[in-house]
Amino acid sequence: FIFSVLWHPTGDTTTLVGLTDSHIITWDFDASSSVAKVKDSTGLESKGQPKFTCVRWNPHHNCTQVATANDSCIRGWDLRSMQQIYHIENAHGQLVRDIDFNPNKQYYLVSCGDDCKIKFWDTRNTSEPLKVLSEHSHWVWSVKYNHFHDQLLLSSSSDSRVILHSVVSLSSEPYGHLAENEEDSDEDTEEKSLEPLKDGVIATYEEHEDSVYASCWSTADPWVFASLSYDGRLVINKVPRAEKYKILL
Repeated sequence: FIFSVLWHPTGDTTTLVGLTDSHIITWDFDASSSVAKVKDSTGLESKGQPKFTCVRWNPHHNCTQVATANDSCIRGWDLRSMQQIYHIENAHGQLVRDIDFNPNKQYYLVSCGDDCKIKFWDTRNTSEPLKVLSEHSHWVWSVKYNHFHDQLLLSSSSDSRVILHSVVSLSSEPYGHLAENEEDSDEDTEEKSLEPLKDGVIATYEEHEDSVYASCWSTADPWVFASLSYDGRLVINKVPRAEKYKILL
């Protein structure tokens, strides 16, 4: 059965990608006739009965690629040829739960899993993760980049917590906003510009009393996000004002 369907990231309403337990399927959708025709498909070829856990469309490379997770592995696929283009074997010590692409850096990918870790990858060299976060104490179900400010990362876990991370070192602005202050001398300005901002936990949210299975950023307001737990509780929060102004100013 099909358990996940993604529309094209550009808003193209004629192309969809779907995921079954073991196959990726692409459809051409004809809105006038309300009919979707299977365009192509490909499946996992490995021992046992491997099952996909998630799929994410890569917003870069003209949106011709997707990434999938199955067991402890992450795979990249070219939708034009339906061929595998990279494979991160044993990306996590246990099941990979979620993946997401950096919206501003085309080769950067983040993943999370049942080993309680969040890992960052460069798909050009997948031998080692770029960075590992270990802030959660149980399975990490969701990890999401902010659509506008890629140093902001949201994660949720079975430890009932939602964590807002700052990962400036792997963002598109590792040195922050480089606006000059006219009152400073050129020497002071250069020194401040070259001082990197620090990674770390911005805030931990503990309003949930059960496993937090999903979290997501608002598509309209870059400072608003929501989280949903097993007990049906939906919580909406905002990035702390101090962090917001630190990014903007």
